[in-house]
Amino acid sequence: MSGTVPSRDVPILPGHAALLFVDVQNYTAREDGGEYAALGETERQARYGWFFQVMRETAVPNMQRLQAACRRAKVEVMYTVIEALTRDGRDQSLDYRISRLFVPRGSWDAKVLDAIAPVDDEMVLPKTSSSVFISTNIDYVLRNLGVRSLIIAGVLTDQCIDSAVRDACDLGYLVTVPTDACATLSQERHDWSLRNNRGYCRQVTTAALVAEINRIAGEGTPGDD
Repeated sequence: MSGTVPSRDVPILPGHAALLFVDVQNYTAREDGGEYAALGETERQARYGWFFQVMRETAVPNMQRLQAACRRAKVEVMYTVIEALTRDGRDQSLDYRISRLFVPRGSWDAKVLDAIAPVDDEMVLPKTSSSVFISTNIDYVLRNLGVRSLIIAGVLTDQCIDSAVRDACDLGYLVTVPTDACATLSQERHDWSLRNNRGYCRQVTTAALVAEINRIAGEGTPGDD
């Protein structure tokens, strides 16, 4: 068989791309969120101080840059959050029950972080599994939208981001991960995860991806990258 060998290392496809933020919500991304609220300040700082610093200084600002660029370029912006479909969590997966990852339907913990809050009719999909492709209809929605290129950012790099990347790849999407718009609980875990899923996705910096989105949109606005 002859022809060009397919590659993941290609720019996003104009008109067929979406940006997905994973689990960037009050529960997981605020120091007073449900996952951390019961911890004292000393313990929270010892266990999660590095994570919150990276979120404040790097990951969330980069998510904001990507979100703004995609909105300008008319790239679909979507969100998935840990959130049960019920108030008592009876619909949750066994894994989430064991892990005690319970965010009641409609709760404050389930809200997307204010810094990247959805606008207009941007879609938010509640999930109760590591991979958004397991416990939501996102594949159906993305195909209805004609999406082929999927940008995935958020938390945690080595858990729900990694799961989403692998499943999206197996389902036939061209996945791009902005490596500095994701975070997990240590630099080592972040770096190992990126090394492990490099074969499933294209990995770029936020600056490079924003510049690419601007070029595709015909903007190329100085300073946006």
